[in-house]
Amino acid sequence: MYNVKEWKHIFKLDPAKSISDEDLEQLCMSNTDAIIIGGTDNVTEDNVIQLMSRVRRYPLPLALEISNVESVMPGFDFYFVPTVLNSQDVTYHNGILLDALKQFGHVIDFEEVVFEGYVVLNPDSKVAQKTQAKTDLTVDDIEAYAQMINEMYKLPVMYLEYSGQYGDIDMVKAAANMLTETQLFYGGGIDSYESARTMAEFADTIIVGDVIYQDIKKALKTVKIKELPK
Repeated sequence: MYNVKEWKHIFKLDPAKSISDEDLEQLCMSNTDAIIIGGTDNVTEDNVIQLMSRVRRYPLPLALEISNVESVMPGFDFYFVPTVLNSQDVTYHNGILLDALKQFGHVIDFEEVVFEGYVVLNPDSKVAQKTQAKTDLTVDDIEAYAQMINEMYKLPVMYLEYSGQYGDIDMVKAAANMLTETQLFYGGGIDSYESARTMAEFADTIIVGDVIYQDIKKALKTVKIKELPK
């Protein structure tokens, strides 16, 4: 069985975006630790299953990050379940999860479920607007969220999501310094090896997404962070 704790680099693919077979093969054979399928808009059962079947040709872990109940299906190694802690809409705290458990709770293998404590920080991102996230947070806020996730909720993952924007390194440092058991994911604006390396100094796991669709060569270079000492 794969160990999520060991993952340092993940490519995140949006099922609503197109990617060529050639580019997909390069990603899957790049020595990345895993592929996550997930997005905010237009995530459907059809486009998720289509992308899943293409990635499944390759020997690496595959996870679905759940954004709606309709697109959940068997066949993934892991199911990442986000709770957006700075959302002002309870739907994105636990409402979607409640619906999912009512429908699928009797058949879920909880060994495959990874619960993510999300903090969304880019006010202009689709995910911030959809979840009504309160993004004007301070370092003190981030430290408190990290304590909440690590000490109180005891979630396996804290995900700092800047979604399209390169984040504030002080925020990432603050979260990293508070976490002892929880794994820190960082995603947002990583478009080069250098930007990935900077965030990898503090985050346990780097999520690379948008640059895949803008410049595949730059995306592939980010995998080199796996060679860094930790």
